[in-house]
Amino acid sequence: MPEAVIVSTARSPIGRAGKGSLKDMRPDDLTVQMVEAALAKVPALERTDITDLHLGVGQPAGESGNNLARIVSVLSGMDHLPGVTVNRYCSSSLQTTRMAFHAIKAGEGDAFISAGVETVSRFGAGMADIADAFNPVFDEALERSGQRSQGGADSWRDPRESGLLPDAYIAMGQTAENVQQLIGMSRQEQDEFGVRSQNLAEKAIADGFWAKDITPVTLPDGTVVSTDDGPRAGVTYEAVSQLKPVFRPDGTITAGNCCALNDGAAAIVIMSDTKAKELGLTPLARIVSTGVTGLSPEIMGLGPIEAVKQALGHARMGIDDIDLWEINEAFAVQALGSAQALGVDIDKLNVNGGAIAVGHPFGMTGARITSTLINSLQHHDKQFGVETMCVGGGQGMAMVLERLS
Repeated sequence: MPEAVIVSTARSPIGRAGKGSLKDMRPDDLTVQMVEAALAKVPALERTDITDLHLGVGQPAGESGNNLARIVSVLSGMDHLPGVTVNRYCSSSLQTTRMAFHAIKAGEGDAFISAGVETVSRFGAGMADIADAFNPVFDEALERSGQRSQGGADSWRDPRESGLLPDAYIAMGQTAENVQQLIGMSRQEQDEFGVRSQNLAEKAIADGFWAKDITPVTLPDGTVVSTDDGPRAGVTYEAVSQLKPVFRPDGTITAGNCCALNDGAAAIVIMSDTKAKELGLTPLARIVSTGVTGLSPEIMGLGPIEAVKQALGHARMGIDDIDLWEINEAFAVQALGSAQALGVDIDKLNVNGGAIAVGHPFGMTGARITSTLINSLQHHDKQFGVETMCVGGGQGMAMVLERLS
C-alpha cells in the first residue's frame, strides 16, 4: 500500500479582516498564488499528473462560492484539473488533506493539491444574510444562546439532558464561554496563555522561523506582503488582563485570549511515496493517520480531545510519542483545556506561537498548521507531530505527521 507524503507547502501571510494587509485580495486570486508557489517547489511534477485539487473553505459563498476549487484550477491554467470545494469549517483544509491521504492509500491517484482559503474581509461581497438560512427547529436553542450572551446562564449543562436540542448555530465566542464554565479555567490562565502565544511568536520572528514559513503575496497594486499582521511585540500579562470580556458581560473571553478574524490561504502538494521516488523528490513528511469526531456544538472547543485519541489510535501511538503539538488557538480556554485533558506537555505545544498571535482564517488553518508543523519539526529537529483543532458545529479533527527531511 502506498504512503502519502507531503512534498511542498506554501502559506500566505495572514491579514486582519477588514483593515489588514490582504483585505483587497479576492479568495480565488489569493489561492492561485499559493497553489502556484507550492507547485513551483516541485518542478519535476507535471501538472497533467495531478489527480485533483481539493480546496477547503469555511464559508463557501459570495466570492468563495461557485466551487472555488474549480475556479482556481482554471485561473491557474489547469483546465484538465478537476476541483472540489470542501467545508468542514475550521478544519476544512485538514479535511482536504485527509481526502488526498485516503485517495493515495486507495490507489486512486499519485498527486494531489490540498489547499485552503478564507478572506473574511470579503464576506460582504455577494453573500446573502447567513442567518436567514438557519433551520427554525433551532429557534429555541438560538434564544437560549441569546440569554447566555446577556450573562443569564449558570454553568453550562448539556441541553440534551433536558430533552432540548443543542444550538447548532451558536456563536463561537459563546462556545468558549461554555467551555470555561464546564472546565473552570480561570481568566488568568487564559490571559497567560494568550500572552505566551504572542511572546513565542515574537521570539520565532526574531529567530527567522516565520519568515521561512511564509510565502509572500503580491497585492493587486503590486505591493508585496511578507509578514503576518497579528503578532505583537512586548505583549504583557498586565496589559492583557485589563481587557474587557467580548461575548458575555460576566465572561472571561477577551481580545487578548482568543484569535482575531483573518484572511489567508495555503496550499500543499501531496504524493504517493512511489511517485515522489520516481521524480527524485525528498518528501518533507509522511501522513501517518487522521481522525475526526463530534461533540455538542455548544462546547465545540473541546473537539481536539477525542479526535487526537482517534488519530493516535489509528497510528498505534501515544501522547508521549509526539514531539511537537499544534493545537489551533481559536480560544485560549479550548486550546489549553484540550491540551490539559490530553496530558500534553505545554513545552511541546505551539512552540512558535499559535492562532492567538498569528491568526485563524477558517478554511486556511488546516493547511497553514500543516506547513507550520513541518517547518517546526525541521527547525527543532524533531520527528513526530500532531496538528488538531476544534471545529464549528461541534467537531474535532487531528492528523499525525512524521518528518522525513
